[in-house]
Amino acid sequence: MVINLFDDKSWFSLRPLTFTRPVADLRMGILTIAEKWGKYLNADFGYLTQEYLSRKFTLANSNLFINGSICPDEELLEAVTNLKDGEVLHAADIIIAYHASSSLNYHEALNSLERVAYLSSFVKIDYPEHIFGLNDVELQKDFALLTKGKTSARLSGTNTILGDQIFVEEGATAECATFNTLQGPIYLGKNSQVWEGCHIRGSFALCNDSQVKMGAKIYGKTTIGPFSRVGGEINNAVIWGYSSKGHEGYLGNSVMGQWCNIGADSNNSNLKNNYGEVRLWDYEKENFRKTGLQFCGLIMADHAKCAINTMFNTGTVAGVSANIFGSGFPRNFIPDFAWGGAHGFDIYALDKMIETAALVFERRDLILNETEKEIISHIFELTKEYRHF
Repeated sequence: MVINLFDDKSWFSLRPLTFTRPVADLRMGILTIAEKWGKYLNADFGYLTQEYLSRKFTLANSNLFINGSICPDEELLEAVTNLKDGEVLHAADIIIAYHASSSLNYHEALNSLERVAYLSSFVKIDYPEHIFGLNDVELQKDFALLTKGKTSARLSGTNTILGDQIFVEEGATAECATFNTLQGPIYLGKNSQVWEGCHIRGSFALCNDSQVKMGAKIYGKTTIGPFSRVGGEINNAVIWGYSSKGHEGYLGNSVMGQWCNIGADSNNSNLKNNYGEVRLWDYEKENFRKTGLQFCGLIMADHAKCAINTMFNTGTVAGVSANIFGSGFPRNFIPDFAWGGAHGFDIYALDKMIETAALVFERRDLILNETEKEIISHIFELTKEYRHF
């Protein structure tokens, strides 16, 4: 079976996290949304996304198109698989999926296909804060999906495990660590490592080839994506992969993209001093948007980095390739390709950024190919209007 995951208007409201990917490539729980659908349906998948992303995230040869901002579950899976050719599954004005011989936009799908109403609830992400806010729900679903019918590997007897909701993939190791699964499951991916003295509470996922450094304190509703390294204190955060928060410092109620790095002793605030509602920068409104949340920390897009001792205000958005350093609190919106901090910002020159990104890829034995460079260059042009330095 083959499916396509399409972007709806949430691609725009999820920026800057989606500047570098389709919505379905966002990670929540343990898997990306596309990987979830692939596992549930035992299917290969492609993407119907923005034109400049389509060279990397290609369209598959399939007549089944699924909304990439919607996460699957068993009931939704049945409704999608029962769709016949020429039908669209919808909930009010939200298109969940459609079966057609060619890709259609929203208007075409709703008006040219036979409508099938879906009346049950489902998980849909529209804003960056939904990623950490719904991470616990998705982590528990992914845990059940990935471990069903499988036997966990064993951990060393030097560890303390509370409860029995822990699953260890082949090659995962841990020594002298505490795992508390009484509040939620803990998943240790293939070849992951938990070093001595760590205290981890579920729900928690450590994806393949990632490490938790000595003495780390990690609270529930947290996901560390593949090929990442973390330390310090983390609470209800989602790190997508190939990123590092390797030292002391706090990260909470936050999302970190790929190829990010947080310097030693850096911290984010996730609660305002007056306990008020947190606002986040919205690229569509070109202004700050109320989130309805009291706890909301840092939203950091791909390739963004900060130096040691960086302090992030409550509800800070750092755009693609932002590079933050210096004393004091930088502004709550740090534009894409910004270079600086509280003292002021300059433009991070595109050629210098690509040069650095190539070195970052090289450290992981990967190559920053021409497709990646073209995407970065396109985002640089796309985000010029936000850099008023």
